[in-house]
Amino acid sequence: MENFSIQWRNSTKKDIRGLPNQEVARIIAAVTLLAFDPLPHGSQKLSGSERTYRIRVGDYRVVYEVFTDSRLVEIQRVRHRKDVYR
Repeated sequence: MENFSIQWRNSTKKDIRGLPNQEVARIIAAVTLLAFDPLPHGSQKLSGSERTYRIRVGDYRVVYEVFTDSRLVEIQRVRHRKDVYR
């Protein structure tokens, strides 16, 4: 099975810059695993969208969209759990 490509939005890259280095490493590791399995155990589909999901990485949430036709995972937001859905 072919792997998915990971694409980061520019706004998401800005979100990551302000986080502690230890958290950034954990988030990048979790996102890298999405290339092999875009719907891992623990991922949850967000209501209101057909292809938007989220995964937990400690106190942070990674919100992403899965495009199965083009084999792409687009990272939309990475924020603290209290701020991510605003």
